[in-house]
Amino acid sequence: MMTHVLLPEDRTEEEHTLAFYLAMEEYIARKYAAGDYFFVWRTGPSVIFGRNQSPESEVNLEYCREHYIKVYRRKSGGGCVYSDMGNLMHSCITSPEGGAAFVFHRYMQWVSLALRRLGIDACVSGRNDITVGGRKVSGNAFHLLPRRCIIHGTMLFDTDLDALEHALNPPVEKLERRGIRSVRQRVTNLGEMLDMDMDTFADHMIKSMCDSSMTLDAGDVARIEEMSREYLQPNNT
Repeated sequence: MMTHVLLPEDRTEEEHTLAFYLAMEEYIARKYAAGDYFFVWRTGPSVIFGRNQSPESEVNLEYCREHYIKVYRRKSGGGCVYSDMGNLMHSCITSPEGGAAFVFHRYMQWVSLALRRLGIDACVSGRNDITVGGRKVSGNAFHLLPRRCIIHGTMLFDTDLDALEHALNPPVEKLERRGIRSVRQRVTNLGEMLDMDMDTFADHMIKSMCDSSMTLDAGDVARIEEMSREYLQPNNT
C-alpha cells in the first residue's frame, strides 16, 4: 500500500495546470528517497505526448489551438493521450526494485484490481493499457529517475470522447494494427459502467491504493510551481 499525497486545503484543482502535476510527481520522487506515494488529479482540456513523440504527427494541433486545448510533453515514454476534467489522472512514485518492467506491470495490476472490485471486468492489455471489453479505459507510462521511478496514467470516467478523437491524430497504421478505424472506436468511459459520481470513484481508487496520507505545505507547492516552468518551455509543445 502507498501514501496518499494531498495538497494544502486552500489549494484547489482549478488553480493548477497539467504542468504543475507533472512537476509534483518529479518533486516527490526527488525529495523522498524511499516509500511509495500516490495521488489523483484533474486538469482542463489537455493533450500530453511522450518524450519521443512528434506532436506534429500525433496531435491535431490546429484543432487544439481552436478549442483551447493545451499541449504538453512529458518525460515518460508511451503514446499520446487526451485529458479533461472527466478524466482522473493517477500518479505513483516508487522505487524500481525488481526492475522497471516488473514495477510498471505490478502497478497496472493494482489499478486493474481496484476496478475489478467495483465489478468492472478490467484487465491489463499490452504494455501500457487497461481495457474493459476490449476498449481502453486507462493508458499508462513510466519515467525512470536515479533510484526512483514515476508511473502515471489516465482513467477515462466522463471524458469528452468527441474532443479526444479530434485532438489526437495517431498514424493510420497504428490504428490498423489494432483492427480499428478511429480512436473513438477503441476507448470508453468508466462512468457508463458505474452508479457513482467521479468524486466517489476517486475516493475508491485512493482507498484501494493507499493506507496512509501526507499533506504538502506551502513551501512544497512553491517549489513545485517553480519546477513546472520546465514543462511550459516552447520545445515541450
